This record gives sequence, structure tokens and C-alpha cells, in this order.
Amino acid sequence: MNRLHLNRDQILAFRRRVGHLDERLPYGEESLARIAWAGLQDSMPRAALLSIHARMEGAAPDTWQHPSLVQLWGPRFSVFVVAEKDRGVFSLGRLPDDPKRLAIAEDLAQRLESFLDGARMPPRQAARGMGAQHSLRYAAPTGRVLMTWEGARQPEIWAVDQPDIDPAEARLELARRHLHIFGPTTAQSFGLWAGIKPYRAVEIFESLGGSLLPVATPIGDGLILSSDEADIRSTPGAPAPARLLPSGDAYYILQGVDRELLVTDPARRSELWTSRVWPGAVLVGGEIVGIWRRSQHKVDIETWQALSDDSRDAVENEAMSFPIPGVDPGSIRVRWQE
Repeated sequence: MNRLHLNRDQILAFRRRVGHLDERLPYGEESLARIAWAGLQDSMPRAALLSIHARMEGAAPDTWQHPSLVQLWGPRFSVFVVAEKDRGVFSLGRLPDDPKRLAIAEDLAQRLESFLDGARMPPRQAARGMGAQHSLRYAAPTGRVLMTWEGARQPEIWAVDQPDIDPAEARLELARRHLHIFGPTTAQSFGLWAGIKPYRAVEIFESLGGSLLPVATPIGDGLILSSDEADIRSTPGAPAPARLLPSGDAYYILQGVDRELLVTDPARRSELWTSRVWPGAVLVGGEIVGIWRRSQHKVDIETWQALSDDSRDAVENEAMSFPIPGVDPGSIRVRWQE
């Protein structure tokens, strides 16, 4: 089968466009659902909020708590913020098919619901009270566990009804979400992102069949959704002057060879994807040009190249508009390390 050949610029422009990084969306529930299409990783305090801020106008310190959003243990059992209506995709889409693991998940969920009896509780406290021999995170793929975590305190969990979606369809939809946001991609990359065993990831991609289009990229063959072909072929628009993406942001939560396309310099890749807590990524004119870290009201920016005065101003404006809970935007200070 002939493959569509895509270059680096086409791929990155497509990912920025579908990730809503070139132009912010208007504030609202519909925009939040689009921004959280592949979930918003929230493993670092308020990372999901800063991912929203990079993509939507008017984000406030409490936007991550919008009624249309929920927090759960999602792909790879990491903390995620997702649209409530998509809760089943990010939970049942990862439900194990192994009978033993499935039984553990369902037993934990049932026992947790009975133990909590409508209450909310830190997971460690609940696990001790239940005498659970497994982490309560293993109950998350049942879709019956939600949580809230603000970063400074222990998370709290509670039991909810199972989402009304067939697990098989949830798995397919989870794969479609990954293909749309991370495409071109592979079954292997999907499995790593979702925390799904390789053989199962391959089976899911095979089930999508004719809805996928093979493509050739600078880092090897991949797949996109056929419905995304016209968009990925289209002439890219102007990238945003600057965006500051938090640790774990969907634009650069990549593994292995996938990282080579986004950051071509191996030395710089090791600075962005560290062996410990990842820093944030500085996106200027559509390219990652450095990293950033924040401590309270101080934002440290380290760039890998000289930036124009306009680009520096754009980066500083992004940092000083951070909607950080408990931090007055007027007190945010940017420190450059070049």
C-alpha cells in the first residue's frame, strides 16, 4: 500500500493545531472538552491547569475544577483531568482483559464502594481500612473511582457508578483519541502512552482497520486517522508567539524515537526528558527552544538559543499570566538563564 509521506513541519503543525496551541479557544465547556481530548496529565501540581491555560482564553485558578471535568487515575495510572462525559474512555478503555487482573480491579472497586459508603477519603487511609493487599489505583480502570488532588495535600477518592460504555468501544475510542492528538503514531506508542500491553495495543489498532491511513515520517512508518488526512495535508497557519507547557503536557509526553521528531538535538532531549521530574517546555514560534521551572511566584526560563526581544516579551507575558492558585499574577517574576 502506498504511504502518504509527511515531513517534520507538517506533523508538528498538525499536532499543534489539533492540540489548540496555535490559537487559544474561547472559554467554555466545549473548549475544555476539546482541550482534554487525550486527557490532561496532572501528576505535577496544577499541570492540567497550565495545559488549559496554554490553550484557552480566560483560564482561572479554579478552571481545572469546572463542573464538566473530573480527576482520575488515567493512562499509566497517572493523575489525569478529563471531561466527565469521557470518563469511561479513560477508565474502561484500559480495563484489563486478563481474568486475574480484571477480578482484582472489580473486587477492589466493589469493596471500596462498600467501605466508603458515600464518603471521601485519602486512598492510603481507605486501603488500610479495607485491608486491601493491592493499590487502590488498580480499581481505577473500572471507571468507579474518582479523585481530587490539589498538590499540597493528600488526594481524596470516592466511588461512583460505572460509566455507560462498552469496554471494547472505550478501548477503540481511546486509541482514536491518541491517533488524533499524537498522530502519526504506532500501536507501540499507543501502548506505552495508555499503559496497555503491546499485544493488546496491536489488536486495538487492527480493529480500527480501514479508519487508519499508513504514512511515512522522518522517524519511520506510522498511522493517522483517515479523517485527519485533509487536515494534516493543509497549509499550516501561523504558530503562536509563545506557549509555556507544563510537565507531562500532551504535546511532548513522548517516548523513545517519537522524541526525536520533536527535539532533533540529542543533548537537548536529555534536558527536556530527564530521568527525574520533567521541566516544562518553552514553545516559541512552533519550536521547543528551552525549558522552564516554577517555584511559587518565580519562573526560571532556560533557552537553547538566543531569542528576539519580541519572543522574550511573549514568553514573559505567558509566564506572568499563569493562573496559579494562591499566587497574585502581578507578583510573578521571570528569571532568564541563557
